[in-house]
Amino acid sequence: AQKSIRLDTTVSTCPVCCPARACLLTGQYPLTHGIFLNQIRLEPDTTTFAEVLKSHGYDTAYIGKWHLDGDTHEQNFIPPERRLGFDFWRAHECSHNYYDSPYYDDSGIMKKWEGYDAFAQTDCAIEYLEGRQDEDDPFFLFVSYGPPHNPFHKVPEEYRALYNEDEIVLRDNVPAESEATARNDMWGYYAHITALDHCVGRVEEALERLGMTEDTILVFTSDHGEMNGSQGHDRKIRPWDESILVPFLLRLPDGTSRQIDTPFGIPDMMPTLLDLVGAPVPEGVEGVSFAKHMLGEADAPLEASLFGCYVPFANYSYEHGGREYRGVRTSRYTYVRDLEGPWLLYDNEADPYQLENLCGRPEVESVQTHLEGLLSDLLKEQNDAFENGQELLDRWGYEMVNPHAFRRKQV
Repeated sequence: AQKSIRLDTTVSTCPVCCPARACLLTGQYPLTHGIFLNQIRLEPDTTTFAEVLKSHGYDTAYIGKWHLDGDTHEQNFIPPERRLGFDFWRAHECSHNYYDSPYYDDSGIMKKWEGYDAFAQTDCAIEYLEGRQDEDDPFFLFVSYGPPHNPFHKVPEEYRALYNEDEIVLRDNVPAESEATARNDMWGYYAHITALDHCVGRVEEALERLGMTEDTILVFTSDHGEMNGSQGHDRKIRPWDESILVPFLLRLPDGTSRQIDTPFGIPDMMPTLLDLVGAPVPEGVEGVSFAKHMLGEADAPLEASLFGCYVPFANYSYEHGGREYRGVRTSRYTYVRDLEGPWLLYDNEADPYQLENLCGRPEVESVQTHLEGLLSDLLKEQNDAFENGQELLDRWGYEMVNPHAFRRKQV
């Protein structure tokens, strides 16, 4: 982190697994690529991140959790034509059994990662890098870990032992009735994060040992956050910072280091990274490049980043208090509208735990009007009429399989 550009207001555009991953690999927003739910197969009408780099001579590789192939599950083989441009393949659709985790290579035979899967996936990534040491062609390696996604306690015991559950300090917005569960979850959550920190460190050490740091960009990010008791909620999809904000660390060969508060959305990652390596951004990409801003050569291209919940589902279903919403996050404010109108407004500078909803107060009327204008402009750009969830499902031809998953309707 000390050798990286750190973007502290990186926003998950739709803070749940499949939609966020689709945004990253297409540079598009959910109502363009069509993945605003889990378990819908991504079938983009644009050139994907890996396909762009592959067409410019890059060797492309993917290791770990995929979660973009729809209603296939971990036992299903994802054929090469559905890998969106990745050639080297050691992946599975989705599993969070971190000690019995499957994957496939090109053989089509299910294999299992040995032990804690993130450690084995890191071994695989390092072996891939070692195999590239004497190659002249550039490479694009995407390592997708499952942790720290729940279950929080399927984690190596030596990492859990680093933390004392009773001494874990919770965020100020965790209500008393949620403290016990939150503290227990955070015990495992922190252990997973520490284990992944070790994994990323091993990859960095391998790059240095192999002499690759002088021409390699290293990125660390995530698809969504985790509430862990904040606001009395758990998991994701919620509009609060614990859910929508994700890390983004960018280590460049020259070691440029700076902290940036500018809001930066997941659809912006693809065009930014393509810009940094000198590859063209294909038509259909909706995100914008922040490369010059990150390098200190230009102002931020956007004031606000768009995020939303398009169809409430899983543990944020209607039955659990879920609602459709659209929002914007600026470097200072969060503003959210639901189907009834303005819902949330926080001054995150004065109120970092989002404890005081300022929505509708006379003293922030001008701020709310400005934020509403930003949100309205972004929704207009996306042709987002802010329909209710069922209207979106009907328009896209999706149906519910179970409260956690959807599919395209069978014709």
